[in-house]
Amino acid sequence: MELSSDPVVAALDMSQVKSKEDDEPFDSDGDYESLPPHVSVATHMTAGAVAGILEHTVMYPVDSVKTRMQSLQPSPNAQYKGVYQALKRIIQTEGVLRPLRGLNITMIGAGPAHAIYFACYERVKRSLSDVMQSKGNSHLANGLAGSVATVLHDAVMNPAEVVKQRMQMYNSPYRGLWDCVQTVTRKEGLGAFYRSYSTQLTMNIPFQAVHFMIYELMQEQLNPHRHYHPSSHIVSGAAAGAISAAITTPLDVCKTLLNTQENVVLSSVNVSGQLSGMANTFRTVYRLGGLPAFFKGAQARIIYQMPSTAIAWSVYEFFKYFLTKQQMEHEAGPRSRK
Repeated sequence: MELSSDPVVAALDMSQVKSKEDDEPFDSDGDYESLPPHVSVATHMTAGAVAGILEHTVMYPVDSVKTRMQSLQPSPNAQYKGVYQALKRIIQTEGVLRPLRGLNITMIGAGPAHAIYFACYERVKRSLSDVMQSKGNSHLANGLAGSVATVLHDAVMNPAEVVKQRMQMYNSPYRGLWDCVQTVTRKEGLGAFYRSYSTQLTMNIPFQAVHFMIYELMQEQLNPHRHYHPSSHIVSGAAAGAISAAITTPLDVCKTLLNTQENVVLSSVNVSGQLSGMANTFRTVYRLGGLPAFFKGAQARIIYQMPSTAIAWSVYEFFKYFLTKQQMEHEAGPRSRK
């Protein structure tokens, strides 16, 4: 089957692209899923950076709502029944741009974090799959690769998360990005930007392991030949994001408390100074709200993750497809002139 017979591919004007051996450039033995061998790490990083920035920016207002809904003792003016009602009230009482507060630091962190994340995932997945599955697709390799990539991603993104969530909170005392960075550094030290790192890893390693395994598993079912198929990438990404988000919501609640260090919450449980440590945070959350407290903001988290993950995978898979197309056209050029 030639690419031009697929309406999605035809729309991208790929009818002139040919492979070295036949008219099936994306067959099961040489599909676009693995970029050409010589493609640099910079190419993976560029595709990942664009995907990461879009993932975080498009659904950012919902992320702001999630942070507020995870507050364990919110102000009476910041108690919300649902995502839509929360967004509506925030815009009406605090201004139309208020749900976007902290977006700047998120974009600054998301670019390099996701560049490292996707580049690491691709390389580790390929290496582990070669060992475990004789160059086939191994779900264990996908999960392990996602876990390794997460360690590097969170090392870059954790400080940005701290600043972002403090600026998202109701009645945030910070005038802006740099005021938040300077104030936190002066009052709590540089360690404050990594206080939640262990908790974030405890949350994100299982999140990303499940996320990648579900995505790759669904791709095997919906897109077994691994052609560029936008709808399958969207559905697989959304499902992977939703399931992973639901499973790890309790850890996300703990991460939010560690990042925001809500004074009202800490005072109510007689915590002096800053709360630290995952075990202490779990006990604090349980004391304040019991088991239901661990699932505060779950709806907003799932609503945020489903489209965000779908966007990230769609953009990333398109970049992989586009870059492979460019390479194949480049290789076909010299042969067409012979």
